[in-house]
Amino acid sequence: MSTPQHDVGFHVRWMIRRDMTDVLQIETDAFEFPWSEEEFVRCLRQRNCIGMVAEWDDKIVGYMIYELHKNRLHILNFAVAPQFRRRGVGARMTTKLVAKLTAQRRSRILLEVRETNLAAQLFFRNQGFRAVSVLRDFYEDTTEDAYVMQFRYKADAAVTLDENQVTRRAA
Repeated sequence: MSTPQHDVGFHVRWMIRRDMTDVLQIETDAFEFPWSEEEFVRCLRQRNCIGMVAEWDDKIVGYMIYELHKNRLHILNFAVAPQFRRRGVGARMTTKLVAKLTAQRRSRILLEVRETNLAAQLFFRNQGFRAVSVLRDFYEDTTEDAYVMQFRYKADAAVTLDENQVTRRAA
């Protein structure tokens, strides 16, 4: 049963070219210094750059752009349409990304958040991210600092116990 705060009628999927109009509108609504279409396209043409969207009733209501690195994922851009905020869209996209983490390969997610973007700081903190450092004068468009926020993969306690037992037996 859905509540006014949490809609379950949306899903997360890979971004495709025809999503760009909606993504650009969300970007413009969300940020004082939005990415241009050229910036999105340039980023998404890179082999290690992935775009995902949250879709509700054939309309894009959120998106996420991230890079794959050897041992981490790096969120480059993340936004939810204003009318769909606080309804579980961002949490669902974050959960989908966290599910890609493993102890053996990519074990953390990083992103930078503007020091003035308290809403994003609180959102990611509520998703399990922690501020780990400050990048001074990070942005090209302002002298604003960025907080580097990180989510670390946490193995299930039972799995960790099993791995420790196997390690002890092998020693």
